[in-house]
Amino acid sequence: MQELLHEKKTRPGALRWLAVGIVCASLALACALIPIYVIRPFRPQGDTALRVALWIHDVGPWIAGLCAAHIAGVTAWTWYEVKGRARRNAFRGAMVTLCAFAVAGAVFTHVNIFEKMFHPYEALAFEQADSIRIDSRDKVLAVQLGGHSRAYPILTMGYHHIVNDTVGGVPVAMTYCTLCHTGIAFDPMVDGRRLHFRLAGINNGNALLRDEETKSVWQQSTGQAIFGPLKGRRLKMIHSDEMSFALWRREQPGGDVLKPDEARAKDYDGRDWEAQVEKTPAMVDTKASGIGPHRLMLGVEIRGRFKAYPVDRVLGTKFIQDTVADVPVLVVVGVDGESIRVFDPENLTFTPGSEGGLIRDAETGSGWNFRGCAVQGELSGRCLKSIDANKDYWFDWMHQHPETAVFKG
Repeated sequence: MQELLHEKKTRPGALRWLAVGIVCASLALACALIPIYVIRPFRPQGDTALRVALWIHDVGPWIAGLCAAHIAGVTAWTWYEVKGRARRNAFRGAMVTLCAFAVAGAVFTHVNIFEKMFHPYEALAFEQADSIRIDSRDKVLAVQLGGHSRAYPILTMGYHHIVNDTVGGVPVAMTYCTLCHTGIAFDPMVDGRRLHFRLAGINNGNALLRDEETKSVWQQSTGQAIFGPLKGRRLKMIHSDEMSFALWRREQPGGDVLKPDEARAKDYDGRDWEAQVEKTPAMVDTKASGIGPHRLMLGVEIRGRFKAYPVDRVLGTKFIQDTVADVPVLVVVGVDGESIRVFDPENLTFTPGSEGGLIRDAETGSGWNFRGCAVQGELSGRCLKSIDANKDYWFDWMHQHPETAVFKG
């Protein structure tokens, strides 16, 4: 009789510990799974859901770790509490299972699942432009810093998303998001400290970056911190050009090129990646604008004003003189028929290309090349100032710049 009474007294306690174990295991798993579920491709992210997911990502390792430790402690403490072999074995099995789930959740909170899908490129390797074997039609994202020229093939960047590099002694964060077709180079120096970026997920079709130093989360297509200690700050853009490898190599024969990561090259997208991406669902509804979500735009920002130039229209006309925020701009296409640059025309009026792809100013008749430099005539040696411009699918450009104007022609 006394043994039976003792079983009745201990049984409710065992059930309570099981309930506590279930709660802790559930919390630990939620800390790992909620950020993955919310911050994933091909689903819209609301502002509140995104903030919650990012917050859970930050505090998750602590919560999940405490939950796992709690269950482990309870399991050890109650190992001999339940009487009766069958009940005791069932209780132990349940607690060990819950402990395993909690530990798994705690471990996964430390895993960057996005970098398991798209591995970072750590040991960067480069080769000279005149010796590397790259299809001349392939696109590269190119920078010129500290007197040195370097190109980053889009097929490589599109997989890794981020390359933390130093060019000519100048730190640079090269970024590319294939889902929105956006390649941008950023200055990683903030308040005198260099930030190193990792892939942190996606927000409505555009990549998210997390810096290792402050754990702030940055929107790739704007360079703005949307979460963390540096929220509201914006990275300074470093001028870059997206152009064909053939044209870049002609301009910069002494430059070097980022080689593919041999361990991951088999996972890179094929040359038809643009056609494949255009078939994916867009997370932003653009119907009201009358423009298709995957129409490729060339975005320009001047004095806080934005304008989008349809790339197909730019390539078709080869040459556009326009204004953004009442500032004149000159949009020109290279001799390859694919590369685009934007310049400040500096009070000159230009006419479309002539022999050798040169454009001419109406004032002096000088001939200007695709680098914006006069190579013939009275103004030979003078170069126009480049204006930053980057490509972006319409759904992302409209989402990030809702007040944008659109070039109609």
